[in-house]
Amino acid sequence: MAVHAADVQQLPAPVSLAGALAAALARSQPLVVMASLQGCPFCKIVREHYLVPELAVGLPVVQIDFRDSRIVRDFDGSTRTHDALIKAWKVTVAPTVLFFGHNGREVAERLTGGDSDFYGAYLEARLQQARTAVRG
Repeated sequence: MAVHAADVQQLPAPVSLAGALAAALARSQPLVVMASLQGCPFCKIVREHYLVPELAVGLPVVQIDFRDSRIVRDFDGSTRTHDALIKAWKVTVAPTVLFFGHNGREVAERLTGGDSDFYGAYLEARLQQARTAVRG
């Protein structure tokens, strides 16, 4: 069953980043991770206007949340909360979009904030950079 952007306005929260990355790499795609904060208006715009439509056409996108105590398995197999993972990645701005490739390494510059008329172009440029890195 196909997922349409109009049907889904949330991004999945991963149980395992290593598993999500493996699935992304099997399709020659980077894993895109949005660091989000509940109630953040810019997070909602980035999620609903940019990332949910990308998810609907097959881009592997997941969401990790600031101040969230849900457990996720990191790329190295260790478990930590969403909030601890965001701190370990030194993410300080919501939203921040990260692009991961082989071995859980970032393969494109982070995209921080969400208030820009050129956000779509910035996102596309980062995705192109990440795809090139993943496809080697």
